[in-house]
Amino acid sequence: MVLEKINAPGNVKKLSKDELPLLARELRQFIVKNVAENGGHLASNLGDIELTIALHRILNFPEDKLIWDVGHQSYAHKILTGRRAGFSTLRQKGGITGFSNPKESDCDAFVSGHSSTSISVALGFAEARELTGGHENVVAVIGDGAMTGGMAYEALNNASMLKSNLTIILNDNQMSISPNVGGMSEHLARVRTSQGYTGLKSGMEESLRRVPGGESFIRFLRGAKNGIKQFVVPGMIFENLGIMYLGPVDGHDIESMTRVISSALKYKGPVLVHVLTKKGRGYRPAEKNPSLFHGVGPFDIKTGKLKKQTEYPTYTEVFSRALVRKAWDNDRIAAVTAAMDLGCGLSEFKEQFPERFFDVGIAEAHAVTFSSALAAGGMIPVFSVYSSFLQRGFDQLVHDVGIEQSHVIFAVDRAGLVGRDGMTHQGIFDISYLTMIPGMTVMAPMDAQELSDMLDFAIDKMNTPVAIRYPRGEAFFYENKKTQIEYGKCEVLSEPKESEVLLFALGSMVECAISVAHILKKSEISTSIVNARFASPIDKDFLTNAAKKYDIIVSLEENVRSGGFGEHVLSVLSDAGFEGRFINVSIPDEFVPQGSVEELICDVGIDADSVAHRIESALEGRKS
Repeated sequence: MVLEKINAPGNVKKLSKDELPLLARELRQFIVKNVAENGGHLASNLGDIELTIALHRILNFPEDKLIWDVGHQSYAHKILTGRRAGFSTLRQKGGITGFSNPKESDCDAFVSGHSSTSISVALGFAEARELTGGHENVVAVIGDGAMTGGMAYEALNNASMLKSNLTIILNDNQMSISPNVGGMSEHLARVRTSQGYTGLKSGMEESLRRVPGGESFIRFLRGAKNGIKQFVVPGMIFENLGIMYLGPVDGHDIESMTRVISSALKYKGPVLVHVLTKKGRGYRPAEKNPSLFHGVGPFDIKTGKLKKQTEYPTYTEVFSRALVRKAWDNDRIAAVTAAMDLGCGLSEFKEQFPERFFDVGIAEAHAVTFSSALAAGGMIPVFSVYSSFLQRGFDQLVHDVGIEQSHVIFAVDRAGLVGRDGMTHQGIFDISYLTMIPGMTVMAPMDAQELSDMLDFAIDKMNTPVAIRYPRGEAFFYENKKTQIEYGKCEVLSEPKESEVLLFALGSMVECAISVAHILKKSEISTSIVNARFASPIDKDFLTNAAKKYDIIVSLEENVRSGGFGEHVLSVLSDAGFEGRFINVSIPDEFVPQGSVEELICDVGIDADSVAHRIESALEGRKS
């Protein structure tokens, strides 16, 4: 096997040209096999195999800097830089990460997990090189989907002014996670289908030659500024920004890309190389459905079907059904997504209510402000977004939603620990950054029914900003009857008379609190369980009374400690003169690496056994 010859950076340079297609085929087989076992990002990685090989034929690692936008498409790069032997641990605890990470290898120049950042990073490296007298090449690889993000244009604008040597590879596969939308997508579509973009094509020449004086016109166009490119393709957006444009190039032709990229590296100034690739290339199920195979769990290679089918609906599915149900009754409801209609459960809404569905592309900051203006105009927008991606719109949350007090509903998906995508995707900061915004109501359902009820409440009873945070994965179903939601009020699930311990739990941690109570009951420790429901406003009246009744009060949340739910609880208890023991069950103030959710919950100490042990220790301490 050719792939067995690749054990260190630079080994690709030793291969013959005839071996390169074999290497591409073996890389695809190797990646499919490992992702089928462990899950991961498949379609994007199958699409950039030849591009990665071409880059490794040219660049020298780790001296040269290769910046992958998002980084989830860097599997081939990881393998070609000596990580093949450990690749079976992909996305496992302590194993190969699913994104670029310099702590894993010095061939990964920068941590990347969110979109549209690569050009900014590459430009920073290029300017640092100029200031320190370095000579390394700097290359950014950015997908066309990421070009819907405003940060990419901020960086392009800056690059055109600074004039540093910088090569940008636009990996154009016609989609991000969901099919691309917007003006940039349409512009690139015109480029893809435009004959003659890099020179006069035969069809254009023949047409001009039929016109009197056509030969002279052809010569004129060849010598004119921007030449035939300006004549054929409207806009010339990159060259008008001062960025040299080369392409389009077949992204699956290693030799063509090697020639073009080598030329780009010699150019003095910023250059953009436009390569055309196909997501999922080489694996039929991924080619047919690249969105499904963007991020996928373990699957059967022969059929492409997932191995693990969930027994219960996920929280995302519960949200999806509830939103569609409400939208049939209320034509003011609109849904907004940032290129994540499938992942955020808006596909059904899109199908049923296309005129009220808005995909703004990978542009979370724009989505927040856009939603606020929709609300100001009389609509009830529901922006469904992953917790870690909502961080990208924080200024807009404060300035354009908080100050306006717009009735925008944020459906914050993947709140809490998400598992194998690792530190760039853990949704463990949203309670902290949302509850600090004045007037922002923050809710968290304890189970599937409560998620549906909270969405109803947010739509029907509220007229100010509301965030509803819910976790990834299968929904919990509480067996007992639920009480109606009352603004800013918690729900008592159990309150034994002799209880000296209060478990005050938020959202996903209510299920943990129920388990903790069962564990403590075996030790004859009686506990009260309360479903907090609201992180903001917190139920001060209940906590003030609880401060007088309980010896130990435990707050439980799936968020970092700093600025989190527990700190808000403690503030109320302190004002109430609480003299007992307070236990803050939360995630330590650190970035949490990859692993299964079950592993990570134990690692950070928010599992039922760990919580029960802390309570038992506290009780023993009080007795002694």
